[in-house]
Order: sequence, then structure tokens, then C-alpha cells
Amino acid sequence: MARRPLIGVSTYLEPAVRWGVWELEAALLPAGYPRLVQRAGGLAAMLPPDGPEHAAATVARLDGLVIAGGPDVEPVRYGAEPDARTGPPARARDAWELALIEAAFAARVPLLGICRGMQLLNVAAGGTLVQHLDGHAEVVGVFGLHPVKPVPGTLYAGIVPEETAVPTYHHQAVDRLGTDLVASAHAADGTVEAIELPASAGWVLGVQWHPEMGEDLRVLRALVTAAS
Repeated sequence: MARRPLIGVSTYLEPAVRWGVWELEAALLPAGYPRLVQRAGGLAAMLPPDGPEHAAATVARLDGLVIAGGPDVEPVRYGAEPDARTGPPARARDAWELALIEAAFAARVPLLGICRGMQLLNVAAGGTLVQHLDGHAEVVGVFGLHPVKPVPGTLYAGIVPEETAVPTYHHQAVDRLGTDLVASAHAADGTVEAIELPASAGWVLGVQWHPEMGEDLRVLRALVTAAS
């Protein structure tokens, strides 16, 4: 049997999660993420927040990295004052995931950012975010669908060449692109839906939607192939 590449997935750190008779602090991740990695041919490893100084050693043991969705990135990370509609900060997670992204850049480990992960990828490269965007999370707690159109000639277009409807739930988005990043897909309203680095920088892709909530495995299969 072929070796399955080890794909690390960043996780939440929640102060109080209940199961059975217990209510405890927990590192957790929606099951869609590891299942998507597994269905795409990878071996999933959960990466709870840790000291940023351990990021390089962590990434060195991985074949690929996924930065998962989650809370808003703290605006101070991109030099902005918080909007009234921006959620509370997750500082430990911001610090850990930014360190993971920088370590993946340096080690050229294939990297996929999902929703918040794409936004954090942009921030790590020096970009900024739109702190509130209407129309991309229409019903609280319910994923919507909208079409995303690839930009010809990009990594993403090579993976998914046609316009597709994707599962989406977010209220923030990329504003100014970070250094060397290019937009590789857009929504109908012009929102940047995917970003990537040139091939010379390694395999780096961010998608604004949630592939773990859908059936299309192509993006994750591309990551697993690159990680192999």
C-alpha cells in the first residue's frame, strides 16, 4: 500500500466543551476536515495551538498543512482598528497559525488555507482584510452556496477549470493582497475567493469557501498529491 502523506490541520481551542458529564477546555475540529483529508488520500493530524517557537519543528514532520476555518483574525495583525462587527480575538490561535504558515513558506511544505485560513495566509504575506461583508453568510449557522469562477492560468484553475458552486459561510474577505499573492478565483460580486503564490514559491493555495462541507475532493486531492 502506498504511503499516505501526513497532513496537519490546525484546530480550535475552546474554553468549555461538554460531552457526557464533563465540561472542559478542549482542542477540537469539525469532523469534516479530517474526513476530507482522509477521503483525498491523506493521513490527518490535528494541530492544536502551541507555542509559535514550535511551529518550524512541527511543520518539519508534516508532508502538507491545512489552516482551518474559524474566528476572525485580530485586526491588529494587519494594522487595523477592529470594526464593531468583528468577532472577539483568538490570539493564541492567531499566533500559532501565523507561525505555522511562515514555517510552511520557509520549508516549502504544501499549504492550503480554508476560509479564515485563506485570510490568515493573506495577512501573513502582508495583506489586509475587509472586516465585514454582506451576502456571504445569509443565515446564521447555515452554509450557503454560490458560484466561484477561476482565473485562467492559475494553480486553482488547473485543479478546478470550470465555474462551480461552493459551500460558503463568512463575513470577512481579502482586501489588499499580500506580497506575491495573486487572486485565482472570484465570486460574482468580485469578492476574492481563492489566492495563491507563484509555483516558484511552492504549492500554496487559499480558498474562501469550505470544501469540507461539500463533495468535491479536487482541491484536497491536489494538496495530497503535492504532499506526496
